[in-house]
Amino acid sequence: MSQRFAEDTLTIRVIPCLDVNAGRVVKGVNFENLRDAGDPVELAACYSESGADEITFLDVSASQEGRATMTGIVERCAAEVFVPLTVGGGVRSLEDVDRLLRAGADKVGVNTAAIARPELIEEIAKRFGVQILVLSADARRVREGVETPSGFEVTTHGGKQSTGIDLLEWIRKATDLGAGEVLLNSMDADGTKNGFDLEMLGMVREICPVPLIASGGAGTAAHFVEAARAGADAVLGASVFHFGEVSLAEVKQALGDAGFAVR
Repeated sequence: MSQRFAEDTLTIRVIPCLDVNAGRVVKGVNFENLRDAGDPVELAACYSESGADEITFLDVSASQEGRATMTGIVERCAAEVFVPLTVGGGVRSLEDVDRLLRAGADKVGVNTAAIARPELIEEIAKRFGVQILVLSADARRVREGVETPSGFEVTTHGGKQSTGIDLLEWIRKATDLGAGEVLLNSMDADGTKNGFDLEMLGMVREICPVPLIASGGAGTAAHFVEAARAGADAVLGASVFHFGEVSLAEVKQALGDAGFAVR
């Protein structure tokens, strides 16, 4: 189990997430029915000015054209935004990581390619350092016909494909191989605004030795506090920020009122 500290000494990071498709920020429910949420560079600059601790970009199409577009977006953001940038989606090789870091990314997320070939995690960690490597785990409760020890499995291709791989076993393996951080996204809760999957978050917290980011389901400032209390080191939101339902300031105020340190 990772070392945890008292709430009044734990600084929680608040991270807006920009899902990018064909150069635009989009958001839906359970990765379906996507709607436009704006220009990624403009949104990133706004979040940076509003107090975001980091910004995460995910290329949800993961097509070759989308990844090329993402390189340009990262370059533009790095020139205008002065908070750490994490970029994921379609990262399949050391060359992809190198390209994104050269474009200005501070950290790179891996998911589908790492599940297909776990050695990729170790290769990235050894060449670039564990501090730049974020394991993006799109997880859900198992569906009919699938069984795992934890009752949760990891998925690929934006949650569209079942792997039958137990979530907790995958987190253990990936962090052993060198993942320096885990972005845990609940595919069941994603976009619903009903709150984070606290059961899943708590289970992963028990076995995760690296910083843990909670993602999927935020709808109110109180939801972010619940995730922090469940053990998240950082809390991530997308549409709840994009469409003005909750502000970064409101989330940080709620976390501060609950006894957590915020920047």
